Amino acid sequence: MGLLIRDDRQMNALTGLSQAQFDSLLPVFTDIYQAARQQKYEKGVASGTRRRKPGGGFKGKLPTMAEKLQFVLSYYKTYRPFDVLGAKCEMARSKANEHLHKLSPVLYDTLVHLELMPYRELATPEDLQAALQGGDHLLIDATERAYHRSTDDGKQREHYSGKKNSIR
Repeated sequence: MGLLIRDDRQMNALTGLSQAQFDSLLPVFTDIYQAARQQKYEKGVASGTRRRKPGGGFKGKLPTMAEKLQFVLSYYKTYRPFDVLGAKCEMARSKANEHLHKLSPVLYDTLVHLELMPYRELATPEDLQAALQGGDHLLIDATERAYHRSTDDGKQREHYSGKKNSIR
């Protein structure tokens, strides 16, 4: 049994998506999941380790594709511990972990296919220009890094950021 979602507000709170957004994501997620499942089946048949056709066997606690998508989206929205996530979906924490690691690559591939994944690494200036197409603002998140302090007082003052350390 998946999550019981009553309305659009609760859907947004649990998954980060409206019902309309979820409904538009579901067919692509389903297609990519089925393709990955078929590829795994063909690989198993070729190696001789697969005896059962896709769809056979125990159905599990997340039988529908909507429940699978709700499960993985709710984890990434709230980052619940696997004990809590498993209890909400009536499964053991190990099964919750297993389902998440099986469904996360499918969600990633779905978001890449729909061109919804943000750029993570830009190797060249051309990649940066391509990433900025159509954007009005650029946000850069930077952190202050540790700096080896010189013993010379003048050089220390030159590189002082104005922040105090944890001792002072």
